[in-house]
Amino acid sequence: MQLILLQKVTNLGNLGDKVTVKPGYGRNYLVPQGKAVPATAANLAEFEKRRAEYEAKAQATLDAANARLAKLDGASVTIAANASTEGKLYGSVGPREIADALGRQHGVEVHNSEVTMGEGSIRHVGEFEVHVHLHADVQTAVKVVVVPEAA
Repeated sequence: MQLILLQKVTNLGNLGDKVTVKPGYGRNYLVPQGKAVPATAANLAEFEKRRAEYEAKAQATLDAANARLAKLDGASVTIAANASTEGKLYGSVGPREIADALGRQHGVEVHNSEVTMGEGSIRHVGEFEVHVHLHADVQTAVKVVVVPEAA
Protein backbone atom coordinates (compact mmCIF):
# COMPACT_ATOMS: atom_id res chain seq x y z
CA MET A 1 0.00 0.00 0.00
CA GLN A 2 1.45 3.37 -1.05
CA LEU A 3 0.93 6.35 1.28
CA ILE A 4 2.01 9.97 1.56
CA LEU A 5 3.10 10.85 5.10
CA LEU A 6 1.50 13.99 6.58
CA GLN A 7 3.90 14.06 9.54
CA LYS A 8 7.12 12.40 10.64
CA VAL A 9 6.63 8.79 11.69
CA THR A 10 9.39 7.06 13.66
CA ASN A 11 11.16 4.31 11.69
CA LEU A 12 9.11 5.08 8.57
CA GLY A 13 9.78 8.52 7.08
CA ASN A 14 9.38 12.29 7.17
CA LEU A 15 6.65 14.68 6.11
CA GLY A 16 5.89 14.32 2.40
CA ASP A 17 7.64 10.98 1.92
CA LYS A 18 5.92 8.45 -0.31
CA VAL A 19 6.20 5.11 1.50
CA THR A 20 5.07 1.55 0.95
CA VAL A 21 3.60 -0.18 4.02
CA LYS A 22 1.58 -3.28 4.71
CA PRO A 23 -2.13 -2.69 4.07
CA GLY A 24 -3.23 -3.31 7.66
CA TYR A 25 -0.73 -0.82 9.11
CA GLY A 26 -1.81 1.85 6.65
CA ARG A 27 -5.54 1.19 6.80
CA ASN A 28 -5.84 0.62 10.56
CA TYR A 29 -3.26 3.02 12.01
CA LEU A 30 -1.66 5.60 9.70
CA VAL A 31 -4.74 6.80 7.80
CA PRO A 32 -7.21 6.91 10.76
CA GLN A 33 -4.64 8.71 12.96
CA GLY A 34 -4.19 11.38 10.26
CA LYS A 35 -0.53 10.51 9.79
CA ALA A 36 -0.87 9.58 6.11
CA VAL A 37 -3.17 9.58 3.08
CA PRO A 38 -3.31 7.13 0.16
CA ALA A 39 -0.86 8.06 -2.62
CA THR A 40 -3.37 8.86 -5.37
CA ALA A 41 -2.83 11.56 -7.98
CA ALA A 42 -5.52 13.77 -6.40
CA ASN A 43 -4.06 13.39 -2.89
CA LEU A 44 -0.56 14.09 -4.19
CA ALA A 45 -1.73 17.33 -5.85
CA GLU A 46 -3.64 18.34 -2.70
CA PHE A 47 -0.58 17.63 -0.55
CA GLU A 48 1.66 19.78 -2.76
CA LYS A 49 -0.85 22.66 -2.53
CA ARG A 50 -0.95 22.40 1.28
CA ARG A 51 2.71 21.48 1.88
CA ALA A 52 3.52 24.80 3.61
CA GLU A 53 0.56 24.35 5.96
CA TYR A 54 1.66 20.81 6.87
CA GLU A 55 5.25 21.95 7.43
CA ALA A 56 4.10 24.80 9.69
CA LYS A 57 1.94 22.39 11.69
CA ALA A 58 4.86 19.94 12.02
CA GLN A 59 7.15 22.74 13.20
CA ALA A 60 4.56 23.91 15.76
CA THR A 61 4.25 20.36 17.11
CA LEU A 62 8.04 20.06 17.36
CA ASP A 63 8.29 23.43 19.15
CA ALA A 64 5.60 22.38 21.64
CA ALA A 65 7.43 19.11 22.29
CA ASN A 66 10.70 20.98 22.86
CA ALA A 67 8.97 23.32 25.32
CA ARG A 68 7.65 20.31 27.25
CA LEU A 69 11.14 18.76 27.11
CA ALA A 70 12.62 21.86 28.75
CA LYS A 71 10.29 21.34 31.73
CA LEU A 72 10.99 17.60 31.94
CA ASP A 73 14.76 17.57 31.35
CA GLY A 74 16.37 15.89 34.36
CA ALA A 75 12.99 15.53 36.09
CA SER A 76 12.34 13.13 38.90
CA VAL A 77 8.96 12.00 40.26
CA THR A 78 8.14 10.27 43.51
CA ILE A 79 5.21 7.86 43.62
CA ALA A 80 3.88 6.39 46.86
CA ALA A 81 2.49 2.87 46.45
CA ASN A 82 1.15 0.22 48.78
CA ALA A 83 4.05 -2.18 49.43
CA SER A 84 4.98 -5.12 51.63
CA THR A 85 7.78 -4.95 54.20
CA GLU A 86 10.12 -6.65 51.70
CA GLY A 87 9.56 -3.83 49.19
CA LYS A 88 7.29 -5.68 46.78
CA LEU A 89 4.29 -3.66 45.60
CA TYR A 90 0.70 -4.79 46.00
CA GLY A 91 -0.07 -4.02 42.37
CA SER A 92 2.22 -2.06 40.07
CA VAL A 93 3.18 1.39 38.84
CA GLY A 94 2.52 1.79 35.12
CA PRO A 95 2.57 4.50 32.47
CA ARG A 96 -0.71 6.04 33.67
CA GLU A 97 0.56 6.62 37.20
CA ILE A 98 3.85 8.05 35.90
CA ALA A 99 2.09 10.39 33.44
CA ASP A 100 -0.26 11.59 36.21
CA ALA A 101 2.66 12.16 38.59
CA LEU A 102 4.55 14.17 35.96
CA GLY A 103 1.46 16.32 35.47
CA ARG A 104 0.97 16.90 39.20
CA GLN A 105 4.61 17.38 40.23
CA HIS A 106 6.00 19.22 37.18
CA GLY A 107 2.92 20.75 35.54
CA VAL A 108 3.60 19.07 32.19
CA GLU A 109 0.84 17.21 30.39
CA VAL A 110 2.17 13.80 29.39
CA HIS A 111 -0.01 11.15 27.75
CA ASN A 112 0.15 7.51 28.82
CA SER A 113 1.29 6.48 25.34
CA GLU A 114 4.31 8.79 25.57
CA VAL A 115 5.72 6.91 28.60
CA THR A 116 7.85 3.94 27.51
CA MET A 117 8.71 1.32 30.08
CA GLY A 118 11.20 -1.12 28.58
CA GLU A 119 10.92 -3.76 31.28
CA GLY A 120 7.18 -3.48 31.93
CA SER A 121 5.39 -2.14 34.97
CA ILE A 122 7.30 -1.37 38.15
CA ARG A 123 6.59 -3.94 40.89
CA HIS A 124 9.22 -3.07 43.53
CA VAL A 125 10.15 -0.08 45.66
CA GLY A 126 13.22 1.80 44.38
CA GLU A 127 14.57 4.12 41.70
CA PHE A 128 13.89 3.45 38.02
CA GLU A 129 14.58 5.22 34.74
CA VAL A 130 11.67 5.63 32.33
CA HIS A 131 11.79 7.11 28.82
CA VAL A 132 9.28 9.72 27.69
CA HIS A 133 8.83 10.16 23.91
CA LEU A 134 7.22 13.56 23.37
CA HIS A 135 7.70 13.60 19.58
CA ALA A 136 9.41 11.45 16.95
CA ASP A 137 12.57 13.57 17.46
CA VAL A 138 12.15 14.55 21.13
CA GLN A 139 12.67 12.13 24.01
CA THR A 140 14.07 12.23 27.51
CA ALA A 141 14.68 10.00 30.50
CA VAL A 142 12.82 10.61 33.76
CA LYS A 143 13.79 9.19 37.13
CA VAL A 144 10.89 7.50 38.95
CA VAL A 145 11.25 6.89 42.68
CA VAL A 146 8.73 4.45 44.13
CA VAL A 147 8.35 4.64 47.89
CA PRO A 148 6.07 2.68 50.23
CA GLU A 149 2.93 4.45 51.41
CA ALA A 150 2.89 5.60 55.01
CA ALA A 151 0.58 3.39 57.06
